Amino acid sequence: MTFTIVARDPAEGLYGIAMATSSPAVGNRCSFVYPSGALAFQSVAEPRLGALGLRLLAFGYSAQKVCDELLSTDPGRESRQIGIVDADGRTTAYTGTENLLWAGHVMGQGFVAMGNVLAGEEVVEAIAEEYQASGAYAFEDRLVRAVEAGRDAGGQEEGQCSASLLTFGRDEFSRCDLRVDLSDEPVAELRRLYGFYAPLVPYYVDRARNHKIGRYKDFLKRNGHTRTFGPRPPVTRGPKTIGRPPDR
Repeated sequence: MTFTIVARDPAEGLYGIAMATSSPAVGNRCSFVYPSGALAFQSVAEPRLGALGLRLLAFGYSAQKVCDELLSTDPGRESRQIGIVDADGRTTAYTGTENLLWAGHVMGQGFVAMGNVLAGEEVVEAIAEEYQASGAYAFEDRLVRAVEAGRDAGGQEEGQCSASLLTFGRDEFSRCDLRVDLSDEPVAELRRLYGFYAPLVPYYVDRARNHKIGRYKDFLKRNGHTRTFGPRPPVTRGPKTIGRPPDR
């Protein structure tokens, strides 16, 4: 019930996954990314196998070897859909025979586009074409553009209600981890969130090393980014209880 791009940017040493689906909170259970590779596990996701796949990638296993290991003892493998990119940019994908149609995948240089319960094959083809055509954009932007293309090509006939974007660089923490857990237009909301967050990607990478970098609002202002922040909500305080009970 999901359409996805799994990719590696060799120039920047980045890995990432963007996806959308008709069920809620897809980013909670289907995306697995680390500095050693990226793995999407969907249709009937098994988060424990996804976590195992990341460990195998960290050991240096190839994408195909990781996929073979995950499927070798999995009784539910025909209900799974898997896409993997490893540290050398090798890719593999698997679509089990019990995936609901339309289901399938396309592999290219350093990426996998895949999906199930789709309007048709044109959805994954659009994802692949947009990712390859958008090389001038930032990596995260390319991933979002690919998912947007999948939506515009028909997405899921029953619609989408959640979307996510997860990327890693060389650090052991994510560069970008954005989730739309429930929305009438989750891909559009993911675009809105990414548009706000994009200038802050280098800020949060640097802040891990420089505790004096300052507040993110000041960073945005210094770099010419205008943001509007909503009014502060009223603060409700209970009665003071230090020293003696409040008067009744």
